[in-house]
Amino acid sequence: MAAIAVVFVLAGCSTMPKKPDSLTRGDYGYTKEYVSWLIKKEMRENDVTGLSIALVDDQRVVWAQGFGVADEANKVPATPDTIYRVGSISKLFTATAVLQLAEQGKMDIDKPLSTYLPEFSVKSRFPDAGPITPRTLMTHHSGLPSDFLKGMWTNNPEPISNVVNLLKDEYAQYPPNFVFSYSNLGVSLLGNAVERIAGRPYASQIDETVLHPLGMASSSFSTHSDVASRLAKGYRNGKEIGEPQLRDIPAGGLHTNVLDLSRFMEMVFAGGKAGERRILKEETLAEMLSPQNDGVPLDHDFHIGLGWLLTDVGIENAGKVAWHDGATLLYRSQMVILPEQKLGVVVLSNSATAASVVHKVATEALKLAMEAKAGIRQPERSKPVEREADLSPEERQKLAGAYVTPFGTVKVIESGTTLRTEFFGKTFSVVPRNDGRMGLRYRLLGVIPISLGDLDYLGFSTSTVSGHNVLLATAAGKSMLVGEKMEPVLVSEQWQRRVGAYEIANPGDDTMLVDDIRLRYEDGFLRVDYALPLFFDGKLNVSLQPLSDTEAVIRGLGRGMGETIRVVAVNGEEMLQYSGYLLKKKRE
Repeated sequence: MAAIAVVFVLAGCSTMPKKPDSLTRGDYGYTKEYVSWLIKKEMRENDVTGLSIALVDDQRVVWAQGFGVADEANKVPATPDTIYRVGSISKLFTATAVLQLAEQGKMDIDKPLSTYLPEFSVKSRFPDAGPITPRTLMTHHSGLPSDFLKGMWTNNPEPISNVVNLLKDEYAQYPPNFVFSYSNLGVSLLGNAVERIAGRPYASQIDETVLHPLGMASSSFSTHSDVASRLAKGYRNGKEIGEPQLRDIPAGGLHTNVLDLSRFMEMVFAGGKAGERRILKEETLAEMLSPQNDGVPLDHDFHIGLGWLLTDVGIENAGKVAWHDGATLLYRSQMVILPEQKLGVVVLSNSATAASVVHKVATEALKLAMEAKAGIRQPERSKPVEREADLSPEERQKLAGAYVTPFGTVKVIESGTTLRTEFFGKTFSVVPRNDGRMGLRYRLLGVIPISLGDLDYLGFSTSTVSGHNVLLATAAGKSMLVGEKMEPVLVSEQWQRRVGAYEIANPGDDTMLVDDIRLRYEDGFLRVDYALPLFFDGKLNVSLQPLSDTEAVIRGLGRGMGETIRVVAVNGEEMLQYSGYLLKKKRE
């Protein structure tokens, strides 16, 4: 529940274009008109400085345009040629390079990663776990920590060849193929393996085997390239800010534009070919776009291929939908393809406030493009019907409790014969529905009913899967894991004495992502409250499960959870250690 923000609909200053009764096949005129209006509206409402879009129909770009500015101080407009940092879309190129090596017989993606990085090791609490392989790394099922934060964002990043050495004292979150858990760290290790096998730097290998053959002349993973020097300025809330370098370039270091990424999509639609040049075999590409995690019960209806995410992004009747988004500290991106329709879109922005914008623009553009190309319309959505009968005592008892989610703890509280929940500073009623699931209802000032947008169509339920009591969100008949129910824990005196405010003792020259850190013990829950001021307003939290007086794991399932916090002594002083950082207790 906590991962979904409340949507308040604001009226735009311009009139929405009127849609024709029917769209002429192959005519993208209305698609361009409507999406241009939508982009301007969303940019205005979300304080987005610059944005570029490209729409691809098979082997041609049918529309490419820039909006706003790439450099406000110098009045440089955003265009289809504008260079952006695209964040995690980079992972698709790392996966492509890995599969090229596999085709050449230089890598087996099902052999242990240590075959290619012999020094790789990570501690594990799962003695019967299988090996971590390139396949599990590409599908984010390796069980490795999500990140190694120390040194991740800095003006002087160490080479990715050193990343493998950072893990020797870290613990795996889970055994491989247990649950989807997104890991930038894992993809960086893949990039390290690529350069080890290729015998040259990762950026050079990608340039020679992927970017150059695709004709992506305005793309580079190198921070010292001419491409990187032409990067659009980055903005947060309309203010220009310098963004530091990223260590984990295989996971998020690509500089590119929408026209070059269109070439990548065209290669996919051509079955792995760029003109007469074959980038990947057709059967390899088909495997990239095939679900790899059907045998993972905790993943439910969430699917991932090799690099590509295959979950629904709100586009129906299109067949397979494959996508990847991206975020750095300041830039946001979204790329979505419909392989069976041979349609694709990419939207890039230079603003930290553009996450919801690039997603909405990309999906709306594809919906209209699919109608223009094939006459396929989106079905009308009908809101689920609330059940007239109140929640039974058994239903209230089953649902009430604390749930750990990727965005913190969400409590479902029993109040008389009703349930309520709070997140993002707002209180929602939990109401039963005729489909057997629960919905959320919000009233402004406790009186005025407010639509929650897409949240109105989500149904929530609980289930026991692989021994875990999980919270599921269901839409259009597909369910995804969003949280895990947790019970209070007994905490030793040693951990209780550690309650208090902390600061990072070894920041180095890193750009600090985490601030205002405090360890609390309340109502039987040991948790860490913290702020991520570069990404969110307000506070977030994680709950801890002590394993001993010197180790605790972050409770829950998924990204950032299952990771270990250790107690260490530094010059005779006790500190907490997490993801390379030392946390020193403040004197209060």
